[in-house]
Amino acid sequence: MTTGVCAVLLAAGAGRRFAGPGHKLRAALGGSSVFAHALETVLASGIGRVVVVVGADDLSDEISRVVDALPATGRVPVTVVNNSQWAHGMATSLHAGFAVADALGMDAVVVGLADQPRIEPDAWRRLADCTCELAVATYDGERGHPVRIARRWWSDIPAVGDEGARQLLRKEAEIVCEVACRGTPTDVDTTDDLARISGRTSP
Repeated sequence: MTTGVCAVLLAAGAGRRFAGPGHKLRAALGGSSVFAHALETVLASGIGRVVVVVGADDLSDEISRVVDALPATGRVPVTVVNNSQWAHGMATSLHAGFAVADALGMDAVVVGLADQPRIEPDAWRRLADCTCELAVATYDGERGHPVRIARRWWSDIPAVGDEGARQLLRKEAEIVCEVACRGTPTDVDTTDDLARISGRTSP
């Protein structure tokens, strides 16, 4: 467990590009759901406390199902925060996560997306263990999630919009560390994306 660092899993968006029945995070994937896979991965990373930011769907039943399936002795605290401003972009969810991390006295957060179920626990651990104030996971040289953001930079991220941390990473490019990670950072935005990561279609 990494002290002073918590994981923030963003799960607040509406997922409007997904044409399947229900919210995309509830879509079936390998006997579970897209969201459950993402949350299980974060919990398996061993970072410690996890903050889940919800909005369009509160996902409380999914969260309870994942947490209740863990051994009682191995459970870590999961804090759920409802972002009522989710429609104003990913940045609002980031700040909702920052607020919880601040109240918990965290020095940094490692942020990931709940619609990326094929990222591995090792990616979360590597970002949590990184000593850089700003760090980003890379996959075959391409940047993705999770992203590590130290406390001093939280206020530099815009309050609204979908850029999230990207604008900050561009602005402070000279101090950003790239951390090579395993896994597949594919977003489940469409039913085709879901079929692809489920192995039901060719890449």
